[in-house]
Amino acid sequence: MINVFQPSLGEEELEAIREVFARNWLGYGPRTQAFETEFAAHLQVERDGVLFVNSCTSGLFMAMELLELGPGDDVVLPSVNFIANANAVAVTGAWPVFCDVDSRTLNPTVTDVERALTPRTKAVVVLHYGGHPGEIEGIAALCRERGVALVEDAACSIASSVNGTMCGTFGDIGVWSLDARKIITTGDGGVLRVRDPELARRAHRLAYHGMVDRSSFTAMADLRRRWWELAVQEIGRRSIGNDVTAAIGSVQLRRLAGFVARRRAIAETYDRLLAEVEGVRTPPPLPDGHVGSYYFYWVQLDAAIRDQVAEDLLDCGIYTTFRYPPLHRTSLYRSEARLPRTDEAAETTLLLPIHQGLTDEDVETVVGQLAKVVGNRGGGRVRR
Repeated sequence: MINVFQPSLGEEELEAIREVFARNWLGYGPRTQAFETEFAAHLQVERDGVLFVNSCTSGLFMAMELLELGPGDDVVLPSVNFIANANAVAVTGAWPVFCDVDSRTLNPTVTDVERALTPRTKAVVVLHYGGHPGEIEGIAALCRERGVALVEDAACSIASSVNGTMCGTFGDIGVWSLDARKIITTGDGGVLRVRDPELARRAHRLAYHGMVDRSSFTAMADLRRRWWELAVQEIGRRSIGNDVTAAIGSVQLRRLAGFVARRRAIAETYDRLLAEVEGVRTPPPLPDGHVGSYYFYWVQLDAAIRDQVAEDLLDCGIYTTFRYPPLHRTSLYRSEARLPRTDEAAETTLLLPIHQGLTDEDVETVVGQLAKVVGNRGGGRVRR
C-alpha cells in the first residue's frame, strides 16, 4: 500500500532513546528541556514561551483556557478544520463560529474571517491547510486591529513561513503537532508557544496540575526543607511531554530540513506530471515570500467522480483521503452558515500520498493510476 502519511524513523532515534534509558529518567527532564530549547530556536522565538506537551490537542485546549473563554464568547475558525479545534472552544462554554475558505487553498481569507466576526468574538483560530501559510499576515493584522486574540493551529506547518516569520508565531498562541502522521513525530506529542510571558508562565503551571514548581522533577531537596510539600495556585492537568519522546523529537527536528526538501521534490514532480492530465487540478503555487511544509498534496476533481476515484485508487493499492471534513456539517456543530467555497472544496478535493519515504517510482505509480481511473470515470475538464 502506498500510504498518504508515513513516519521516517531509524537508528539515530533508537540511540537517543537508549541514552534516556541509560540515565534512568523517563519523565519531564533534561531531554525535554533541551527539545524545548531546540524548538524555540527553530521558531526563532524566546525559549520561555515554548512548552512540549503530550499532544497538539492538549495544547489547543490549554490555549482556550489561557484566553479565559466562556459562555457568551464566540470564536471564529474555518470549517475545514480538525475537530479538536472546535472541541477546545466548545468545552469552555464558548461557541465556534465557522467561516468559509478559499476553495483552491482551503485556507480562510482575511475577508472570510472578517465576515464571521461578531460583537462577541474573543478569538480567531486559523489552520494553515496542508502547510500553506495562507493570508496569515493579513489575518493577524485584522485581529490586532479588532482586539481579538489569534491562535494558530500550526499542526500542518512546522516548516512554513511568510517573509521569514514562522507560521505559528504570528498570533498570540501557536500549537504544533508531532503525532505519528506528521512530518516529524514523537509518536504522540505537540508544542505550545505563548507570546505573552505571564500567560506562558501560567501555561507551564497548567500543564502540570497547576503547580508552581515541579518538585518531583528537580533536586528540590537541596533547595529547601520539606521539599515534598505542594505549591498549587490553580486547577491544572497533566499535559507535559517526557524525555523519551523528546529525545525522538530532537533527532527528528535535526532531520526536518531534509524531510521537507524531499516532500517539496515530490510536490514538484506531481505538479509536472499532472499538469497535462485532463480532469485533475493541482494546488495553487505559493505566493512570493511564502514557504510551505508540503504536509498535504491535494488535487481537485469533478465532484461527481471524486469518491469513486478514491475507491478505485484504493483497489490499486494507493491510499488517498480528504482532510478535513467541514465541521459545520457535523451533527455536533451543525450550523446554518452558508459556506459555499467550503462545500465545493469538500466535494472535490483529494489528498495524494506525500511523505519523505516515497520513491520516485511510487510517485509515478500514483500519477499513472490517477490519470487512468479519472479517465475511466469520465472525468471532464476542471478549472485550473
